[in-house]
This record gives sequence, structure tokens and C-alpha cells, in this order.
Amino acid sequence: MSNEPILVLGGSASPRLTQKICDQLGVAPARRDVHVFSEGNTFVRVGENVRGRRVYLVQSTVFPTNDNFMEMLFWIDALKRASADSVTVVMPYFSYAKGDKKDEPRVSIRARVCADAMEAAGADRIITMDMLPPQLQGFFRIPVDNLYALPVLGEAIKRKGLSNPVVVSPDLGFAKPARRYATYLNAPLAIGDKERKGHDERAEVMEIIGDVAGKTAIVVDDFTISGGTLVEAAKRLLEQGAAAVYAAVTHGVFTPGSMERLMASPIQQMIVTDSIETQPVEFCAKIEVVSVAPLLAEAIRRIHNRESISVLFST
Repeated sequence: MSNEPILVLGGSASPRLTQKICDQLGVAPARRDVHVFSEGNTFVRVGENVRGRRVYLVQSTVFPTNDNFMEMLFWIDALKRASADSVTVVMPYFSYAKGDKKDEPRVSIRARVCADAMEAAGADRIITMDMLPPQLQGFFRIPVDNLYALPVLGEAIKRKGLSNPVVVSPDLGFAKPARRYATYLNAPLAIGDKERKGHDERAEVMEIIGDVAGKTAIVVDDFTISGGTLVEAAKRLLEQGAAAVYAAVTHGVFTPGSMERLMASPIQQMIVTDSIETQPVEFCAKIEVVSVAPLLAEAIRRIHNRESISVLFST
């Protein structure tokens, strides 16, 4: 067990989550300065001595994606140049995770470019959450701990006491994680057949595979942007006899228009985590936010004390 105090530094994208993590750990966030010049150039400065310290940098990478990712790289570089012993990047949401393959001619494998950049800047370890596909961890040559939000979201669902629940994956790609939700909630599983025809963030749910008649459907997913897929799934579920529809999503990447779409939808409530706090929209009454700060804080504490974190992966 380490006697060295835990040092947590929060980037511009995650100040509130950083404070919650620090509250869980009983420490104060590290002092730092960030300045964005008029032409968009970002300047960062660590406000205290980090020489020989193991530092935990908290920064999600969205809204704005590229600015926050570049700021993360600058923080890593600043900490390493200030002689930090190690930098563990706590990246709750990794925007470029979906850019994991070359599935069209002449396109970039963006996730690999980002992984290389983080390593080149000096990152020693990554903590993230519900990063799909999970094999993306292989893009990194440094340790990656991909935590699950399932216990946090699962407990929030249990507290609602929903009757006759059925867990629904909106597509085949999320079927395996959705099965873990079904096991956690002791509920059956149904799967949506989804088709995405382009890069316009629109998808059509063709049909629901499984028995949902008379049940309370809980649509689970790793992230949502426009809410379109979840709304389409909710409509199909009601058409097939579902009594009510709820949603639970790890990363609420909400863009303009998403709240209006959700309010007009048959989804009664959507539970999201606080992995993202820079959304350009104000949450509507249907959104419930649960915090992953205790989960991330426990991962940091265990890593800092050189303890196993495998218990955090058991669901």
C-alpha cells in the first residue's frame, strides 16, 4: 500500500467529475491553469510540484472533441516534463473509439492514431469506461482498464422496481453487454435488428427479436448522440406489445435536438452517467444522471495502492 497522497488533476472537460472523484478519495484536485488564446491555441500549466508523483488525469474527450483530446495530450506532456513518475489518464468517454477499423477505402483508423498519440505524449496507463469494441484495448501498448458502468446503471434500474422487465439491446453489436445487464437484473433479453446506411448518425431499427409483450422494456447501450436509435427501438417495442419503455445509457453524448426528440418519444425515462458534462443542451425532465465517480475513484485507489482491480470487472 502506498503512503504517497493521491494526486488527481482534472482537465477542462471534466471539472465536476474530478471534484466528485476527489471527494470520494478525500483529496483536493491538483491546481492547474488552462488558457485558450483568441486563435484557439490551448495553454496548460500544472500548478504544483509533481516531481516523482503518480498523477491521475481526468478528461473526457467530447464537446469539443478535438480540443479536449489535444488538451489531454498537453496535460500528459506537461506532467511528464515536470518529472511526474507516471501519468494515468482517466478518460471516461473516448470519442474516437468507433474509429477502430478501415471499413471503407481511403479512411483513417482514428482510434489507433489517438492511441499512438497518447503513448507518444507519455501516458503510462488508461482508465476508461464501456469502450467498445473491447478489442480496442489492443491498440494500446500500455495497460488499459475498461470499466463497466453496469453496476451503477443496474442499481439505478433496480431502485425503480420495474415490473416484468426485459432488457433490450438496440442492435446485435451490443448484444453481449446487454446480456450482462439481463443477468444482473435477472431479466430476459431481446435484441433489435438495426441498419445504419451512412454517416448521418441515423439508424433504423427494423424489428425486435424476442418476446416483449406485456413487459417493461429497458433499452441499454454504450452511448447515444441524437437519441434516434433509442426512440426508434422504443416505437418498435410498443408496436410489439411492450407495456412501457425505459433506457439506460453509459455515455449521454447529447447533441442539439436530442432533448426534444426524447421528450416527444415513448421513452418514459433515460438513465445516463456523468461521464460527459460538456453537452451543448440542457437536460430534459426525462433524463436521470447517476455518478460513476465512486467507481472511478475506487479504480484509482486500487491502482495507486498496487491492488488488484479485477473485482471492479465482476458483474
